[in-house]
Amino acid sequence: MRTDDGVSDRSQRPARGRDGRRRASHSLDTVVGAAVALLDEAGEPALTFRALAARLGGGVGSIYWYVSSKDELLGRAADMVLETVLDDTADVGSDDPVADMRQIALAFYAATVHRPWLGAYFLRDAGTQPNGLRLYDRMGRQTMRLDLTPRQRFDAVSAVMAYVVGVAADRGQDPPAEVREGRVDLDQHVAGFRDELLALDPDEFPFVHHVADEFATHDDVEQFRAGLDLLLAGLRQQSGPSDTP
Repeated sequence: MRTDDGVSDRSQRPARGRDGRRRASHSLDTVVGAAVALLDEAGEPALTFRALAARLGGGVGSIYWYVSSKDELLGRAADMVLETVLDDTADVGSDDPVADMRQIALAFYAATVHRPWLGAYFLRDAGTQPNGLRLYDRMGRQTMRLDLTPRQRFDAVSAVMAYVVGVAADRGQDPPAEVREGRVDLDQHVAGFRDELLALDPDEFPFVHHVADEFATHDDVEQFRAGLDLLLAGLRQQSGPSDTP
């Protein structure tokens, strides 16, 4: 049996071993949901078919009944998370398309910032990520309400999506070993980094000196919003009057 997108529907069929006995039966959603939980707990290295099978209470072979590879599993895991972004932005539709783009981008960032694996698999495979395509299309529909060319709309959506994924990937990096191990708390680490910057030659690094204190005092979410607003302000300036719904 195949779905509309051409992918085999393994979600409802129990797997059987070579001896004909039924293997542990789950569902595709159960398998993918457990994969998302593993990824959220310990990152991509922790997601193995053996670990996933142990969590689900079955054998490794039962996982292959639902997905053919780790890449497919990661793609489906990303798509499951992106469904929550669609749910969170279902009410988008104000008179201001740029404000609606901002709302979608903020929801996408919130889902991605603590999931470094998600950005790497966003829209990597459209066949396993219909929700990724829907999110991309939802963002793009807002640009269709602006006086832009197709290329300008394509560039606008690409820039906003790339900004979200890029910042989230940066924020999702593991902290230094001394912070992870509890030898130094995060505030001490950041303060030490600021002091290292201030110790540099101010004639050689004038800008670094100028903003050094910001490294210790800025809020990551506020900084993300500031950068997003710069992008969207440029888009608003580029476009003509918006068409209200």
